[in-house]
Amino acid sequence: MKMNIVIIGLSITSSWGNGHATTYRALAKALSSRGHSVSFLERDVPWYGEHRDLPVADYCRIDLYGSLPELARRHAARVRDADLVILGSYVPDGIAIGEWITSGATGITAFYDIDTPVTLAGLEANKVSYISPGLIPRFDLYLSFSGGPAIGIIQDFYGSPLTRPLYCSADVIGQAGTAAAKCSLGYLGTYSEDRQPGLESLLLAPARLLPEQAFVVAGPKYPPDVQWPNNVTYIPHLPPNEHLSFYGSQRYALNVTRSDMKALGFSPSVRLFEAAACGTPVISDNWPGMETVFTPGKEILIAAGPHEVVQILRDVPEDRRLGIAASARARFLKEHTPDQRARQLETYYQEALAHRQTPKTARQASECEEMK
Repeated sequence: MKMNIVIIGLSITSSWGNGHATTYRALAKALSSRGHSVSFLERDVPWYGEHRDLPVADYCRIDLYGSLPELARRHAARVRDADLVILGSYVPDGIAIGEWITSGATGITAFYDIDTPVTLAGLEANKVSYISPGLIPRFDLYLSFSGGPAIGIIQDFYGSPLTRPLYCSADVIGQAGTAAAKCSLGYLGTYSEDRQPGLESLLLAPARLLPEQAFVVAGPKYPPDVQWPNNVTYIPHLPPNEHLSFYGSQRYALNVTRSDMKALGFSPSVRLFEAAACGTPVISDNWPGMETVFTPGKEILIAAGPHEVVQILRDVPEDRRLGIAASARARFLKEHTPDQRARQLETYYQEALAHRQTPKTARQASECEEMK
């Protein structure tokens, strides 16, 4: 079945300061390649308008809107008639848009939470502006960036009819092995206050301990008072079309996880998939569920502090480093490509369609039978 899909998301046109754009681009491109028609509706805001690195795309239609009335006036028919309408997290006025979608769309409606651990923490503290507890049950499908216990929480506590994990992916493919890498360790990510201690511990401190080696950090919003060691190159922004060469320039890529995601677990970042796809081995902090994505010691290396990073950079033999990179890349190609995410979404759509068509009493009887 070829679907007409409408996505209302934070941004697809600008990767500046957010991880949403790379996720939406990879998914939309994969869906298009599988024959689906994809439209992306994005709020026109100045901070993304000043940093657009994808104003148009050949795999989906992109439309900007300036206000809620404009969104409704220009796109009501498209939302109403679509087979699948997806609202993403962090969309401005997301609750109002969610109510509009779930009231007017005739197809399957889905909420794509690209920030699940942050969302769940915010819902508990009543500090979320883009989704509400009352709105969650109105969506046919809740797509979660986190797997593991988050799925049960969203279904059982918040009443989602159907919750499924849909991790990010990576729309870059490199070659296994980075023998000509110029720097020892690199990190790509927007500044985050709760992630900065991890970056200090796992990259800046090792850089000070290894002054003869080169390091690199790329990403916006870092405050001016960050003390960059002399052997650390800082790049304020790196567009997605430069990610392949960025990862290819490193012997290892670093992954540092935000506190909410680390606590909940089962929340892989796009860094893991991009580095693996580019053939660059990853050093990461640890979190529950890591082994369900990449196998520690075989496909990824775990470090808890600077001395463990230093030991990896100094002592891991080159053949093992390249072997880890090759194993991670093979795992990515087997389980984590954009095409596989698109196939998962197709499966979830069929599940949601069947769930909607099944009478509530029959569903309850089936669920009770499963619990016996």
